[in-house]
Amino acid sequence: MKKILAVSGGIDSVVMLHLLKDDPDVIVAHFDHGIRPSSADDAVFVGRLAKKYHKPFFVGSAHLGANASEEMARRARYDFLFGLAERFDGRVYTAHHSDDLVESAVINILRGTGWRGLAALNDKRIVRPLLDWSKSDIYEYATKNDLHFRLDQTNSDDKYLRNRVRESLRDASAEQKKKLSELAFRQRTIANEIDDLISDLIKKNIYSKNIMSIDDDVAQEILRFLLARVGISQTRPQLGRAVEAIRSYAPNKKFPLNKDYYIKVGRYNFYIEPAKIATEA
Repeated sequence: MKKILAVSGGIDSVVMLHLLKDDPDVIVAHFDHGIRPSSADDAVFVGRLAKKYHKPFFVGSAHLGANASEEMARRARYDFLFGLAERFDGRVYTAHHSDDLVESAVINILRGTGWRGLAALNDKRIVRPLLDWSKSDIYEYATKNDLHFRLDQTNSDDKYLRNRVRESLRDASAEQKKKLSELAFRQRTIANEIDDLISDLIKKNIYSKNIMSIDDDVAQEILRFLLARVGISQTRPQLGRAVEAIRSYAPNKKFPLNKDYYIKVGRYNFYIEPAKIATEA
């Protein structure tokens, strides 16, 4: 299976590429968000690395501009990466490490995602070979192997939440970060076990309205799993409102999830439908 390596040119992804440089299944992928004027230079740098290691190289690009949000940039990047993975029947590899895991857990908690916020970086479509590495491990490896990398100026821009969280965590001790990282790994295991149990219960695209007779937390977990199937991620309060709608709406009434999807409530079932279908129904 092909390995689609997301290589930005920064130290993390450069180290990941160096670790996997002898793997014949590696494909180097770089996405230019078009946020910084110098971003085109990053693509040139990564292209030279791919050539040095004799790897296929693919570039995606967008013109998001300096005001692009983190979420907008993330979606554009993963659309490109997953597109390559589908094209080559492969898996996406990213260079997230344990410090990223801690930062993501903190960000998710700040955004109100509940206990699942601790189960960060848990997309099963993505392989993260450096997740057990700390940032200091990565710097040590890069120094030892004389690796060169690019610096992204946006990593110091405090308009981005991740940068603000990263700065606030600088005073945290190594032991505190380790404990939070271990907790995140445990939560990931629990989250995966819950998803496996739910997937055994759900086989069709028509879902029983009996969700009204079970515990609120369980109902929200089931709905969260179902929405994830169509690429919808919602916070606990949003899930709570959706469950309440399923329980209380009259048949044929529609509850909007976002601009693209609705929940249509039936007499005994509910349906997750694209907005176009829900509008025509």
